[in-house]
Amino acid sequence: MASENTHEVKNEISFNQPYSGVLRLWHWLTAITITASIVLVLFGSTMFRTRNNIEMVQEQLQRKGIEVTSDQARAVAHEYSDKLWMAHKWVGYGLCFLLLSRIIIEIARAKDDRLVSKIKNALGVIPKSSEHQDRRHYLSVKSGYLLFYIIFFLMGLTGLGLAFEDAGFLKPFHEAIKEVHEFLQYAVYAYILIHLIGVIMADMGKYQGIVSRMIHGRK
Repeated sequence: MASENTHEVKNEISFNQPYSGVLRLWHWLTAITITASIVLVLFGSTMFRTRNNIEMVQEQLQRKGIEVTSDQARAVAHEYSDKLWMAHKWVGYGLCFLLLSRIIIEIARAKDDRLVSKIKNALGVIPKSSEHQDRRHYLSVKSGYLLFYIIFFLMGLTGLGLAFEDAGFLKPFHEAIKEVHEFLQYAVYAYILIHLIGVIMADMGKYQGIVSRMIHGRK
């Protein structure tokens, strides 16, 4: 009985489990959509920032013999900024859809395959002394995923709050929602950086084949 339990435990804390086609598709669609969102934010905060382009608009119109005030130039520059943030909003809708689909995928999975179940199972493991580090690593990775989904959910919720800022009941909370949304984006950036570094190090080291399994489902 003990040997059977040991074998079951090792499978529960293994990184070598295959990923389903649905989960792999979700992963890469989410990665692409988040990347698009980040790019739009970077452009909106730098190259297309309204106040950064007022003088440029004035200079370009002056070359055509047209004189405009700062307020008029601001209106033109702001229009381009608005278009960019509108694109960001639609990408945000896409991310909210992906988050909802991830919840549905999780509910539809077998109970033992769910993320929370994997964490609970790993917490219940009493590994050999040589396996303590692997168990801690497994728990930190899976707990990191859970933390990311919580941040993802809050990011989507506050994003929707900003997208529907004209709703009367949301107006008093606009600034607070905006501050939380902007703070959460840095948490997402930090997670992505840590995730990429961790995956690359794992794939080059002890857990080879992680990237391959996420691409085509096998090592």
